[in-house]
Amino acid sequence: MKVLFVCVGNACRSQMAEAFARTYGADVLEAESAGVSPASMIPEVTRKVMLEKGIKMDDQFPKDVLDLRLHDVDLLVNISGIVLRGLPVTRTREWKVKDPIGEKESFHRQVRDELEHLVMALILEVRLHQQSWQSGPANAPRS
Repeated sequence: MKVLFVCVGNACRSQMAEAFARTYGADVLEAESAGVSPASMIPEVTRKVMLEKGIKMDDQFPKDVLDLRLHDVDLLVNISGIVLRGLPVTRTREWKVKDPIGEKESFHRQVRDELEHLVMALILEVRLHQQSWQSGPANAPRS
């Protein structure tokens, strides 16, 4: 399943979500992230708090949501806090996670942990959904 995490600057929240999805859910998710108004870089504090979880973000950088191939996206997770209109994506979710930009490092950790929980729940949901497809009626034991 291709999932796109979108926030405002694609500098903190969506980057963290992408990194968690790639690290924990690569078997079921193809993750990307983007922003509606992308920043020029990912803040060092974002990279630092993710590294505390053993996750490097060396290959990640802010991207504009309009520069991506949105027709390929199976699920868009909106973390921006704003309504996203006119995007060619049929399945969306809204995650209400506060933006840590300009906040203390401890708040970045709080946001990181909240996103880790949300991403793990999404990964587990997708895994369970795949299992139900694989063990559905076509594979049910005969009586």
